[in-house]
Amino acid sequence: MIKFLKFIPAQLTVFLMAGILFGHYFNLQLVYLLVVFSALILLFTAVYFYANKQFQTPFIFPVLVFLLSFFIGLGAITLKNQLNNKHHYSKVVNFSDENPVTALITIESVLKPTAYYDKYEAEVYQLNGKKSIGKILVNIYKDSTKNQLRINDRLAVKLVFSAIAEPLNPYGFNYKKYLQQQQIHHQIYANNSQYLKLKKTNLTVKGIAANIRERINSSLIQNGFKDDELAVVKALILGQRQNITSELQQSYAGAGAIHILAISGLHIGIILLILTAVFKPLHYFKHGKISATIIIIILLWMYAILSGLSASVVRAVAMFTAIAIAMQVNRPSSTYKTLVISMFFLLLFNPYYLFEVGFQLSYSAVFSIVWIQPKFYNLWKPRFWVLDKLWQLLTVSIAAQIGVLPLSLYYFHQFPGLFFVSNLVIIPFLGIILTTGIVVIILLVLKIEPQLMVDVYIFIIQQMNHFVAWIAHQEFFIIKQISISFLLMLAFYALLFFVLKWTEKKEYYRFILVLISIVLLQTIFIFEKQKRQSTKEFIVFNESKASTVGIRNGYKIRFDSSTDSIRHNANYKLAYMVGAGLDEMLPSDKIKNLYSFNKETILLIDSLGIYKVNSVKPTIVILRQSPKINLERLIEKLKPKIVVADGTNYKSYMKDWEQTCLKNKTPFHNTLQKGAFVLNK
Repeated sequence: MIKFLKFIPAQLTVFLMAGILFGHYFNLQLVYLLVVFSALILLFTAVYFYANKQFQTPFIFPVLVFLLSFFIGLGAITLKNQLNNKHHYSKVVNFSDENPVTALITIESVLKPTAYYDKYEAEVYQLNGKKSIGKILVNIYKDSTKNQLRINDRLAVKLVFSAIAEPLNPYGFNYKKYLQQQQIHHQIYANNSQYLKLKKTNLTVKGIAANIRERINSSLIQNGFKDDELAVVKALILGQRQNITSELQQSYAGAGAIHILAISGLHIGIILLILTAVFKPLHYFKHGKISATIIIIILLWMYAILSGLSASVVRAVAMFTAIAIAMQVNRPSSTYKTLVISMFFLLLFNPYYLFEVGFQLSYSAVFSIVWIQPKFYNLWKPRFWVLDKLWQLLTVSIAAQIGVLPLSLYYFHQFPGLFFVSNLVIIPFLGIILTTGIVVIILLVLKIEPQLMVDVYIFIIQQMNHFVAWIAHQEFFIIKQISISFLLMLAFYALLFFVLKWTEKKEYYRFILVLISIVLLQTIFIFEKQKRQSTKEFIVFNESKASTVGIRNGYKIRFDSSTDSIRHNANYKLAYMVGAGLDEMLPSDKIKNLYSFNKETILLIDSLGIYKVNSVKPTIVILRQSPKINLERLIEKLKPKIVVADGTNYKSYMKDWEQTCLKNKTPFHNTLQKGAFVLNK
């Protein structure tokens, strides 16, 4: 590992990532970057020629190399950010929620639909008659009489470009941030009568691949694939997860086998091994080895294109392309070096990969397998071949889970305790499942229908789904609702790193580093615990059909709701508890009209519109269920510090209330626009 850390590309990759992170949070103008980069290049050139003449490398030389790598990362993300392009649609016109714009768009990819909308990613190539670029999210209201849009479909629309909303309740999933990492900043909503489909001018590689996938999908349906079996085959082999139900996805996640449903390094690695075996005979011919490698790489990238060139597929194929080349040249270079080189070029190609959870999990898992798995495997050397293979598989699964555990807890707040069981059963047969599936698909597309093989394959997929569901139902072994902060996650990784280093060579200074990392972990944990214990909050949650307020005191919270709130989804309550790290939900109560919190008197006014309270003087007014009141008179009488309107009110009422508050210079908080109202102590 020490040798790896001295590997120059590894050091360059670290500085490249530092530059990407800096450019992500501090958006610098391109002209300044060009000036600084040009100056660094000139200085680097001068130092290089000086070093050649002196036959020695000055200290400033590596410093300049690392600075160049930093600014390459900074420049890469600046150039990749479409908002910095003068032709981006956001620069063409000032958007307003009430002003529709005329746009020509091209469907780029089909996303997973919701209950009411088919969703697509589209490229805007013309806005109000001006050439433009930029991605948007397209939501088309579902209509059973109309077919879904396809990749490369060109549409003319005149609609409002809406900004992506922030999460409206604390610790909710930040869909806006997720889409921004995909370079999507606006969305449109339409029904089938609000767009005009234009004639296609050309067919792209993505479009051709989509047509092939549609043909495959039709063949699968005609030959008996349906429901979950069809969805799993499409995800497993074609990389299309749009038809995976939330129940099936939750089963695979609970069983620790969610990686099976996304084409990743595991799938591409298996395919590489299969292709290597298939083309092994070519090695006996002159230049056969290099020919086999070229064919394998071409086939891998053709598979990546067929599966839609998703980020996970591109990462995996790029990684295994590097491995295939390393195998061809017979270099004794370590897997670490191959991984870090692939990471460097992937981040150079798309710096936004660094912020994707899949990228972080993928490389964490692979590095952990390469580093940790041999340590576990060497603890026991089984004599029998079958036991040896099972032990290898078990140690690989454990090593991968250790590597991704802090990240999984940080992002997903759960850990599947029976992951090793599902992996021990599924992964040994995954190569057979993948190979058989690819063969079945090829035969079906060629109109050769081996019905017995198809029936057996469907049965295997069904049994795999049943097994995964059974594992996921052992909820006692699924550790849920774990909340760790970003700092705590980093501290866990620091401890893991230093412990592993100490096991390699039990030196005194390494042991000291382990102790320091333990103290750091404990310090962060105690600090965050103390902060949670001392936190008190009064929250008005945003909900459209019911009013809910939360009263938090340290690790405990009580949710007071209107009587009909039981019938509505309360995922936001669980999200708040997990995100805030709370461990006790007190029995809920019916929402009250008057609360006292942190020297503030809070008055809730419902549809009855009663606000004349003689005994107390409210400082905060909360409007719910659209009360018919004269807000100007209320403000004049009560003089509140702020007026809050929750999601149960009519939008037209809230617009009028906002204008009234603006006129009377009283702050107004609309939870539909600004999210939940949180009062801290």
